[in-house]
Amino acid sequence: MIDNDSSLLSAQDDFPLWSAPFGFVLLDHVRLRPKIKVLDVGFGSGFPLLELAQRLGDSSTVFGIDPLKAAHERTQYKMDVLKIKNIQLIEGDASSMFFPENTFDLIVSNLGINNFDDPQKVFIECFRVAKGGAQIVLTTNPKGHMNTFYLALAKTLKELHREDRMDDLRAHIEHRLTLETIGEYLTHAGFRITGTYQDSFQLSFLDGTTFFSHALIRYGFLDDWKRLFPVPEQKEIFATLEKNLNQVSKRTGNLELTIPIACIEGEK
Repeated sequence: MIDNDSSLLSAQDDFPLWSAPFGFVLLDHVRLRPKIKVLDVGFGSGFPLLELAQRLGDSSTVFGIDPLKAAHERTQYKMDVLKIKNIQLIEGDASSMFFPENTFDLIVSNLGINNFDDPQKVFIECFRVAKGGAQIVLTTNPKGHMNTFYLALAKTLKELHREDRMDDLRAHIEHRLTLETIGEYLTHAGFRITGTYQDSFQLSFLDGTTFFSHALIRYGFLDDWKRLFPVPEQKEIFATLEKNLNQVSKRTGNLELTIPIACIEGEK
């Protein structure tokens, strides 16, 4: 029984709320076939790597590559507890993989592209290790991500007469990829685009205070936002921003942030 098995509960307690909407879209678009080799690029804490391995079964092998040691330790723990045998974890950089050419029938990456230093180089490598006819399926949170937050941040900078910081904010927003940009990367690498899909979901918070105290925001986003501004200015900017987000939530009932989902499929 899961209720009495603390190790099993621990292996399941962090199914990632943030990445799940993207991962389920990805899983809806992959072709499940027997006896295939799969590569998950940037598997993080193991989703959808573990799910794919279980859905495909023991006739297939799912490889995961990620440069982070902590990702390997956590995912290996889950594999051991959940007794999933058809996974091999590789600690390394996806822009330079040791796999031979024509190895994989399916390549996936759920939000991984957000963390690639050089996406084009990664996709060229993916093309090299993909078999002829292999499918690649990617998801990301594209441009348009958290618009309510960024509008409030722009308003805050104007209130504080920090218009000189607006260019950095615009550059930060503009750096986020679009379906078109990802398609260009894949096409340049040699893949043929076979489908695109867009959706969105809402992240709702009571107000700006709970938004900034949430672990997802503190560990996933806040440091990058703070780096947009000199350290001496950060306290005032973010205190004012929290106040402005609280005002938004007071007007609307809560603080709702729209998170766009982009999924793109390709084939070698």
